[in-house]
Amino acid sequence: MIDLRSDTATKPTVEMLASMAAAEVGDEQEREDPTVNELQRRAAALLGQEAALFLPTATMANQIALRVQTRPGGQLIAEERTHILIFEAGGPAVHSGLITRGLPGTAGRITSEQVRTVAETADWLQPASIVVLEQTHRSAGGRIWPLEELAGVFATARELGLAAHLDGARLMNASIGSGIAAAEYGRLANTVTLCFSKGLGCPLGAVLAGSQQTIEAAWRLKFLFGGALRQAGVVAAAMLYALDHNLERLADDHARARRLAEGLATAGLPVDVEATETNFVGVDVASIGLDAREAKARIAELGVRVGLLRPGVLRLATHLNVTDDDVDRAIELIPRALSVPAPV
Repeated sequence: MIDLRSDTATKPTVEMLASMAAAEVGDEQEREDPTVNELQRRAAALLGQEAALFLPTATMANQIALRVQTRPGGQLIAEERTHILIFEAGGPAVHSGLITRGLPGTAGRITSEQVRTVAETADWLQPASIVVLEQTHRSAGGRIWPLEELAGVFATARELGLAAHLDGARLMNASIGSGIAAAEYGRLANTVTLCFSKGLGCPLGAVLAGSQQTIEAAWRLKFLFGGALRQAGVVAAAMLYALDHNLERLADDHARARRLAEGLATAGLPVDVEATETNFVGVDVASIGLDAREAKARIAELGVRVGLLRPGVLRLATHLNVTDDDVDRAIELIPRALSVPAPV
């Protein structure tokens, strides 16, 4: 099977596993694991923040970021299909008592004017509290927030006295795709999440970065949320390996995604090639009268597994376990599965 469901399908390489086996470890809860400490130091610098905290998952990092910066009853403002609103099991309400305010966006992006309207019209009993932006935006198809737009929305948030969180689960894809250092995006927010189990190829792991004061408060929440570990350097070693070896290669994933998008579009499938900015390809099967679940099943019968980007749109994700040959086969098999006639 060619697995294009998600970049979370990546498996650690032999070299990454070797780095994990050789990791120097200590008690992470006592802040004595040297590999975790080195990861946190490097991650903070990478993301343009003072400090960082190693966590098992990016969802936990996002939820701790909300909890540490808000009070129950406040409003979380985000684009309506942002990951933190629709893929984190209601965490903002459960863990932080927040009211979620999803706003319609374009390519996953909302505007300063939308944020200002929500904040200035909010009732005093449920005030606007935090703005969360996602870079890249998963449900928009891995689209990249332009730096100036991201800066503008976060500047408005701060002007209004709101916290600003950047869900940068795939921030390194945005950095490689735009040529802009991750720190340039990261320093615009109060807190930043980075996930290592997607395109960076680790079996698990994420970091939350922010000010020294914020991360110190997040340490307690790490215990509260069940994320405090012991000899966690085994995982941190994989994450350090990814920083050393798996960043620049994201450009290969992007190039393969673009070639896949172009090939499927040429074969007659409804693919917006220009929207393929990083490692996701969207196929709008609803526009040709197909049910997405049925389309996924038909494609799987021919040996390709695909995911769902948003209702009616399939997601095809390239990652370090997807080869050029896999892309060629997918371009051949997917149109056949969907019975799209070859172009004349």
